[in-house]
Amino acid sequence: MGTKVCKFGGSSLADAQQLQKVREIVEADSARRFVVPSAPGRRSASDTKVTDLLYRCRELQGQGESIDKTFAEISERYQTIVSDLGTSLDLRPQLDEVRARIEAGASADYVASRGEFLNGLVVADLLHFEFVDAADLVRFDADGRFDAELTQTTLETQLEGRERIVVPGFYGSNPSGEIVTFSRGGSDVTGAILARGVGADLYENWTDVSGMRMADPRIVENPALIEQITYRELRELAYMGATVLHEDAIFPVRAAGIPIHIRNTNAPDEPGTLILRSPTSTDRPPRAITGIAGRKDFTIVYVEKTLMNAEVGFARRMLGVLERHQIPFEHLPSGIDTMSLVLHSSFVDDRLDAICAEIERECQPDSIEAFRDMALIATVGRGMMHTPGMAARLFGALAGAGVNIRMIDQGSSELNIIVGIESGDFDAAVRAIYSAFVS
Repeated sequence: MGTKVCKFGGSSLADAQQLQKVREIVEADSARRFVVPSAPGRRSASDTKVTDLLYRCRELQGQGESIDKTFAEISERYQTIVSDLGTSLDLRPQLDEVRARIEAGASADYVASRGEFLNGLVVADLLHFEFVDAADLVRFDADGRFDAELTQTTLETQLEGRERIVVPGFYGSNPSGEIVTFSRGGSDVTGAILARGVGADLYENWTDVSGMRMADPRIVENPALIEQITYRELRELAYMGATVLHEDAIFPVRAAGIPIHIRNTNAPDEPGTLILRSPTSTDRPPRAITGIAGRKDFTIVYVEKTLMNAEVGFARRMLGVLERHQIPFEHLPSGIDTMSLVLHSSFVDDRLDAICAEIERECQPDSIEAFRDMALIATVGRGMMHTPGMAARLFGALAGAGVNIRMIDQGSSELNIIVGIESGDFDAAVRAIYSAFVS
């Protein structure tokens, strides 16, 4: 493996002991030439992330209150890490500058980014890597949108010939030189962008879990590990919230065909989860399904009308009602005389009656019914395409658990089957499906 980009999450960098693990991981493989650190995370359940402390400082400053105590926590956190590592790094000039900028009214993006910036200096010093500020590499436009093309060009020119570097995650800069942060999954996204920019062979995402599980461990006891998954399968599961990697971090490496390997900093010998563009011809999935995931808080609007299929513009008129209310829809399963709108409840809770009344006026259905407090569960796997009886086994498992199915949606790819059920049956349904296919 020629070049690896390694992103380490906040829990992997919470204190000196964790940083020593990071050093051992990086030094164990000479291909790990590019490192993207997050800000220090929580050391315990009662601890506070450095980024949250920085936000607190800005909030206090805006209220005209002293930041002395809170900023002292930040300084002590970094000074303790450096002291425990036994290095000679002096962060006092950088800490003094950050404090001065906060007291001068620095932007929220600047303040939030300093956790990664300072930790990048610590990690670079520990590894004896070169530190390169993300503000010099990751570009945003004047409106705060990530500029992928300019960033790619900048990375190719700025990093040429550089062998071992640390680039802080989470932020970049706009044309005016001001710091801009990613809105979601910041360090994950930075790692993916860097991997694409340097043409890495692998993007390693190190965190505090040993990869993705086939089901939520809060519902299913000790669910099996997903050792390999394709980007398409991951997209289906990520939509339902089942991922340890932010989905925005998928797209830069997916476009370049770079695999992602999710690993555990605290258990580096465990296999983790490998995310691939597509399986090899010899890579037969070990199980018929790859994973099970679900989300609650949906509303399903069920519409029935005889000869709906022969009525030109029926779906357009129904969706036009949603458009006028500025409501997106999640799914649109249909039958010969039926159509269901699956909507997230947060968009419709206070407007559901008005929406149903408008659909009735526009479409004149034979009947219209709304089901609140619904949940969706997706059963996903490329192996489903080659295994007869998948739907029968799924529905049989739910029937055996006494779960009533309100909606069924299966895409033409046969990659997943989504069922709509009452939220109160959610846990029982997930366990039943898992038991039917895995246990």
